[in-house]
Amino acid sequence: MRVLLVEDDRMIGEAVAQALKDATYAVDWVLDGQMAIAAVEAQNYDIVLLDLGLPRRDGVAVLRTLRGSDNPVPVVIVTARDGVEDRIAGLDAGADDYVLKPFEMGELLARMRAVVRRKAGNPNPVLSNGTLTLDPATREAGFDGKTCRLSAREFSLLHALMLRPGAILSRQELEDHIYGWQDEVESNAVEFLIHGLRKKLGAQVIKNVRGVGWLVSRQG
Repeated sequence: MRVLLVEDDRMIGEAVAQALKDATYAVDWVLDGQMAIAAVEAQNYDIVLLDLGLPRRDGVAVLRTLRGSDNPVPVVIVTARDGVEDRIAGLDAGADDYVLKPFEMGELLARMRAVVRRKAGNPNPVLSNGTLTLDPATREAGFDGKTCRLSAREFSLLHALMLRPGAILSRQELEDHIYGWQDEVESNAVEFLIHGLRKKLGAQVIKNVRGVGWLVSRQG
């Protein structure tokens, strides 16, 4: 899952970005509101973590710009502003959740998973297409009686497919979920990861549409 982190405090930004990477997310980090808008216009993200007190353009203005252009990307405000008026303003501007600093990273990750589930129209914490399951909290996948824990990038690739069962995702779309700006895109990484997933779970887990991309079936 690819995350845009918008945080102007370098100490906090470095800590959160590293924690997100440790939790298997691809992370892009920007330092101000104008950069955040430019990033979202240039790249599709699964979720945005947005501070409010930003230089150049504050978080509420960023939110209003995104929602004014009908961008549906999930946004979690992460801020030290604890006033009721600030929370109301952020949520009314289009935020999906509001987390106060300081926070426990585990709680932030859980809130991120919940927001992404809601946006995908899937209230169940475990993704499933009937026979294939994926638990974002544990990175465990199950298929045909087999259960295994996935590597960070195996999870990211399968998660992208499981959020849209039946949809064909291209190589570029899958790479966008796996890699952040600072990551080196490895040659044939998508094929390598799919090979690993099929080896762990079964050859029928992920299907290839030659020349187009890959998918998991809508119904197993």
